[in-house]
Amino acid sequence: MKPLRVVRLAAFALLFAACASLSGSSEPEKPVSGVVSESQVTATATVQKIDLAKRDVTLKGADGKVFTIHAGEEVRNLAQVKVGDTVTATYYESIAYEVHKPGMADVGVKTASGMARAEPGEKPGGVAADVVQVTATIVSIDKATPSVTLKRPDGEVVAVKVRDPRKLEDVAVGDLVEITYTKALAISVEDKSAN
Repeated sequence: MKPLRVVRLAAFALLFAACASLSGSSEPEKPVSGVVSESQVTATATVQKIDLAKRDVTLKGADGKVFTIHAGEEVRNLAQVKVGDTVTATYYESIAYEVHKPGMADVGVKTASGMARAEPGEKPGGVAADVVQVTATIVSIDKATPSVTLKRPDGEVVAVKVRDPRKLEDVAVGDLVEITYTKALAISVEDKSAN
């Protein structure tokens, strides 16, 4: 299996574990949920030069620009990187929501973070993820606009426009909206001979 796939699988496993640790609900079904936004950006660069003493790696991006990064002490196995290797970085970000009936979730803010890095002897690589979950209470519903007004855990009240008015049919004042913001970064190095 290619190192990039391993890092991606690790990223999704980490995100799944983080999300599972945030969830306190035993609700069998979540009838109203969705993804507000989701994006993923991947960039690759080729190793041009390595200075192991300074821990500097010079890379050439897909656009032809050359730049140097400093690989801190947390980067394991830097000596495994060779000129010609491909470095791939993937950044993922999403905002999703789920609506729960009263008693099926708790109002509040929860966070989870995690990271993993290559084992000794492997090519450098790693993944880091942060998940923030905010659960707020629906205090009013305006089907004409369409929007819902939420009372956040800090007591502030905010109106949120609803993209799909049909989803308002399945929610009620007092329901809880769980908003999950996820961001993750995965970096891998693939041997030049594997291309």
